[in-house]
Amino acid sequence: MRGAPKAMLLAAAALLAACGRGDREPQLLNIRSETPDEFSILPTRPLEQPPDYASLPEPTPGGRNLVDPTPKEDAVAVLGGNPAALARTGIPAGDAALVAHAGRFGVSPAIRPELAQADLEYRRRNDGRLLERLFNVNVYFRAYAPLSLDQHAELERWRQLGVRTPSAPPDPEIEY
Repeated sequence: MRGAPKAMLLAAAALLAACGRGDREPQLLNIRSETPDEFSILPTRPLEQPPDYASLPEPTPGGRNLVDPTPKEDAVAVLGGNPAALARTGIPAGDAALVAHAGRFGVSPAIRPELAQADLEYRRRNDGRLLERLFNVNVYFRAYAPLSLDQHAELERWRQLGVRTPSAPPDPEIEY
């Protein structure tokens, strides 16, 4: 019975340690900082004098400023695209035939919720073994492994059919 008081003392210490403040959000590696997040500060464009003050847009509360950063538009412009195309709505004229062909058998307006429900049911049927569920082990990739495409086998199949695949990576088994 000599070890019983030690065990009780250890259990009481563990219970007391578990009563810590639980109202805080978990932090990455328990790093706490009261300083501003340097990644939330975005630099603005330099101020420029417009050629004509009448050409400036009407100020709108909550609207965009001419010097606000536009990372998506900037990336499209750097890659050679048209940043104005991001603001367009609807189907571009060049894609109308593609969209019509893709929807030739009809479209379901609720396809996203239907697929989400089917995915949830499939993952529930393939949710892993008891200990994996108990310890919340991610079994997503193993559940979908039978449905995945073997890219190397598919590439070899196309090559055997005589289809040129110039953009495909070289065969990893062949030394060049």
